[in-house]
Amino acid sequence: MSKNTDDADGSSVLQSKRNATRYQILVQIAERQPAVSQREIADAIGVTAQAVSDYLLDLVEQEYAIKHGRGRYEVTKEGVDWLMSQTDELHEFVQHVSEDVIGQVETETAIAKTAISEGETVSLTMQEGVLRALSGDVGNATAVAVTDANADRDVGITNFDGVVDYDVGTVTIVSVPHVENGGSATVDPDLVSDYVDTHELIATAGTEALAAVRTASFEPHIRFGTVAAVREAAMKGLDVLLLATTNVLSAHTDELREGNISYEVVDAAEE
Repeated sequence: MSKNTDDADGSSVLQSKRNATRYQILVQIAERQPAVSQREIADAIGVTAQAVSDYLLDLVEQEYAIKHGRGRYEVTKEGVDWLMSQTDELHEFVQHVSEDVIGQVETETAIAKTAISEGETVSLTMQEGVLRALSGDVGNATAVAVTDANADRDVGITNFDGVVDYDVGTVTIVSVPHVENGGSATVDPDLVSDYVDTHELIATAGTEALAAVRTASFEPHIRFGTVAAVREAAMKGLDVLLLATTNVLSAHTDELREGNISYEVVDAAEE
C-alpha cells in the first residue's frame, strides 16, 4: 500500500499543513487509544469532527493507524516511527530557533561609559557589579548597541562576542549572636568599621545584625532577600560584607557553597 505524496516528497510538519494536522491527530490517538472520540480530537486541535474522520481514514489507509471497531483506533509501529521522525525534526528546529535565532537577538542592558549610537560595536566590562559598554572594539568582549545612549545612561546591546573578564567577588560573614546570647552588644563597632573599609557592599540578615551595623554608624546596602542578593552581588564581582544573625547563617553559607563562591565566617563574639 503506497504512502501519500506528502511522505514521498519528504514534506515535514513544518512544510505541510496536511502533515501537521496528521501529526496532531496521531498524537491524540496515541494519548487516547484504544477508545478515540473524534469530537474530542477535533476540539483539542481546532478542526471539525468531519475533518478528523477524513484524516482517520487516510491514516488507516497509510498504515499509520489501525481501526479495531467503531471509535477504536491504535497507532501502528509505522505510525510511531513517523511521529518520532517528525518530532526529531521539530526538536531540531526549536533548538535552532532557541540557540541560533533568539540567542542572536537577545538584548541585555548595560551602562554606557561614553556616548553610543545604535548599530555601533561596543566593548564590555564589569564594574561595581554592573555591565558597562564603551564605544569601540577595544576589549575581550564586544556587542552591538540596539539603542542610542549618552554617557552614564542605559543602553541595549546584543550580538555578544567573547567573555567579559572579571573576578567573582568574595563574601565575609560576621556572625552576630542571637539577642538571648548578647546580640549586637557583643559586636565591636571598630571590627565592623575595619571590614566595611575593605568591602564594596554591606548586607545584614537579622535584626541583631542590623543593630550591629548601625551601632558602627553605617547603613546596609541590602537588608531584605539577602540570601539571593549576596550571592548575585558576589557573582557580579563585588566583595560583600554580610552581618548575619546565627539563626539565619546556614541559609547563606549553603547558597554560597552552591554557587561556588568563596566566603569566610567570622565569629564577632570571639574577635
